[in-house]
Amino acid sequence: MIKSKLCDITGIKYPIIQAGMGPFPTTNLCIASANAGVLGILSSSGIASDANQPEIYGVFCRSGGADPEKDSKETVLRKIFQKVLDGTKESQGIFGVNVMVSAEMREPAELIIGTMLKVREEDPEMKKRFKVLITSAGDPLPWSDVIKKTDLVWMHVMPSVKAALRCKKAGVDVIIASGHEGGFHTSWEPVHSMVLLPAVIDAVADENTLVVGTGGFCDGKTLAAALVMGAAGAQMGTRFLATEESDFPPLWKQAVVDTPDRGTLVARGFVGPARWIKNPRSQEHAKNTLEKSPGVYLGIPDDYSTIDMSLIDYENESINAVYKGDKEKAMMAAGESAQRVTDMPKVHDLVQRIMKETEEILRAVPRLLD
Repeated sequence: MIKSKLCDITGIKYPIIQAGMGPFPTTNLCIASANAGVLGILSSSGIASDANQPEIYGVFCRSGGADPEKDSKETVLRKIFQKVLDGTKESQGIFGVNVMVSAEMREPAELIIGTMLKVREEDPEMKKRFKVLITSAGDPLPWSDVIKKTDLVWMHVMPSVKAALRCKKAGVDVIIASGHEGGFHTSWEPVHSMVLLPAVIDAVADENTLVVGTGGFCDGKTLAAALVMGAAGAQMGTRFLATEESDFPPLWKQAVVDTPDRGTLVARGFVGPARWIKNPRSQEHAKNTLEKSPGVYLGIPDDYSTIDMSLIDYENESINAVYKGDKEKAMMAAGESAQRVTDMPKVHDLVQRIMKETEEILRAVPRLLD
């Protein structure tokens, strides 16, 4: 059986993190993942979608049994956290939450993290198993004073060696190196996992700082590669999206399964470049991005003060179309690994398959030294 330091510090059985893919809910997926022995992660940015994406906000709230019209945002979060705790009681699964900490998400981040800390102090069982905070899409350093006072395992998702060194300075426990082949939000500069992951490992990995790879990881082959390179495990988003228990709409999940070779592209997203499944709608979005937000392809960041907001309106309309089942206007995000996803299994079966393949590969590695 494979174990790594990621398992040791979190209490999970297998060195896999199921990604939190906000603003879309991952409540039921988180439960299934934690029950399967990997780290289940809740997305949380949907809590900030009430104004611009009310449909997504409603789906997010209802994933935890909350009422989007009546419940406060803190109550919504509490209900989601409690649902996962209850749903993983028998397995004693470990779970956490992903929180975007970019400047424009500061207020929601404070609410999410503050609520997390409160519910953990109120319930010993919550404190025992709701033990991982993953921050992303922003600078970790301003959060160091708050997080390092707790017993949380702190992870941060970032796309470069420079950002990894910033995480090291902040005291992050697990640095998640996010390669450009990942789905939805990607970095402005296209550095992929085969270059990024070993570079980050060389720069920051030691007894106190673990490194995990994400972006392109989807099976035993890719998990084995991460472990051999010196990573403590891998985070997988697209592969877990296309599972029976996933909260994502059937249209989206089936689109991942159907993605062919070279089946994704990069175009504008809510917070910068984003990777989408290639279809007529996303191809049109890419053309508009080239005209109205060329920095996506030049590695030059822009923001809502400089770009044509019709790009964001187009994205909002396209995402809402997915939840309405409108194939003509739907646009679905996914990583490059979508072309290697060919089925929609139960999460438990997927995890067992990944681990079996990983073990077989790693057992064969020493033969190369004969």
